[in-house]
Amino acid sequence: MSGFSRLADRVILSWGWPRRLIALGCGAVGALALAPLDLWPLLAVPMTAAVWLIDGSVAESRSGGLWSAATAGWWWGFGYHLAGLWWLGAAFLVEADKFAWAMPLGVVALPAFLAIFPAAGFALARMLWPTGAGRILILAAALALSEWLRGHVLTGFPWNVYGMMLAGPAWLAQSASLIGLYGLTALAVAIGAAPAALGTGEAGAARWRAPALATLALASMAGFGAWRIPPEPVAAVSGIRLRLMQPNLPQDAKFSPRNSEMILSHYLALSDRATSPATSGVQDATHLIWPESAFPFLLGRTPQALARIAALLPPSTTLITGAARAGEMLPGESRPPIYNSIQVVNDEGVITGSYDKVHLVPFGEYLPPFLDRLIRALGLSEFVSVPGGFASGNRRTPLLVRGLPPAAALICYEVIFPGAAMPGGPRPGFILNLTNDGWFGQTSGPYQHLAQARLRAIEEGLPLVRVANTGISAVADHYGRIRAALPLGEAGVLDTTLPRAGAAPPYARFGDLFFAGVVASLMLAGVIMRRR
Repeated sequence: MSGFSRLADRVILSWGWPRRLIALGCGAVGALALAPLDLWPLLAVPMTAAVWLIDGSVAESRSGGLWSAATAGWWWGFGYHLAGLWWLGAAFLVEADKFAWAMPLGVVALPAFLAIFPAAGFALARMLWPTGAGRILILAAALALSEWLRGHVLTGFPWNVYGMMLAGPAWLAQSASLIGLYGLTALAVAIGAAPAALGTGEAGAARWRAPALATLALASMAGFGAWRIPPEPVAAVSGIRLRLMQPNLPQDAKFSPRNSEMILSHYLALSDRATSPATSGVQDATHLIWPESAFPFLLGRTPQALARIAALLPPSTTLITGAARAGEMLPGESRPPIYNSIQVVNDEGVITGSYDKVHLVPFGEYLPPFLDRLIRALGLSEFVSVPGGFASGNRRTPLLVRGLPPAAALICYEVIFPGAAMPGGPRPGFILNLTNDGWFGQTSGPYQHLAQARLRAIEEGLPLVRVANTGISAVADHYGRIRAALPLGEAGVLDTTLPRAGAAPPYARFGDLFFAGVVASLMLAGVIMRRR
């Protein structure tokens, strides 16, 4: 018996706490395949362990086996999300006197809830579990389906979907242009789980069949990526000169009204900074872009701020900025709805357009009314200092800005939802993502956020312009190649151009239709192998 087979037996035959700890630890290793480390070969650890853990539940009765598989899946998923989302704890320390008590809710309770989805995936796989290599296909289909559900149930939270383990190298990520993030997830599970066949299953040369097919799949993905990505840079849209401003303001200062003057002065001075002897500040830009929630006041109701912005902007230069916006107060309401918005300001200080965030962050930007009343009755407060939270925009619409192609505007975590990034109507010319990752400090969170935004550019065939308060602000072409960026945790400005959009790839045209076909094919192949 080889050492690999002995390792497989130890996992398969484990029970009780050793089994739970194996699942927890192997799931946690999967987080190392995510940004910023992008150690994608390590996806083999959690996926191979997943096969062996479900193998260990096969000897039990049907009901007992389902429970055993689901329990292993929960611990496996808990380890993965605990290691991948630990940085959420930083948000609770921004105003520690108010929110430190709730840190376990974000750092432990959220991963515990998200682990329900891989638990369901393990249980589904166990229901259809065949012998031999077919079980790898069943696992890939079941976990891909459970991840799709995680991205949609209860408004969805598709952060660190397993396909992101293959999204680091640009030459592997290009497959998302065909099958999207969830299709990439099915491939990641199948490729990562293939080594399990070396420790169990067929004997002789047959045991190499699954690893050989996984190697072929990786080679095909790499070949497609190398073919798709041209060696030369993508041409820029003529006549557009962007200036991205990254203020790097501490989060505890950013939302304090007493800092309004300091914040605006900082923005104005930084926006006009010369970046080299050959530049002359904002005079060189056609469009100046500031990050999400830029001000601790309502820009549209602060004429003094608009006047100062107008004084900064040269003729024909436009500002695009995040800002809270007050809507119209309806009869019977005590206050107007407040939106988390992107607003467009011309060189005369007039707001000429806006986009209101549609997909709000649960518990961060809004609470159900009964929960909001309960929190206030207990003397506690929300993260967002807007009573009752933000109101949601009605629908995703293109942002129209003078001198720019129509933009698919996405605020903060709206950009993590595959298949839901595009507004209605004609195809936009680029993706505009304004965000504030200052809540999460110098952690892996901002890197993971950028990685997901970059994958949207590949899926949709559109360039990405991303501006963040503390970083990472960047411009990427429609192949996901970063053309220019500002480092995390540094204040600065970035002068850049806008890459041209590419042709709409298959995923942009058909969405998750190909993903559904991949899952159905994997499931069918696994069932056929089971019957044989």
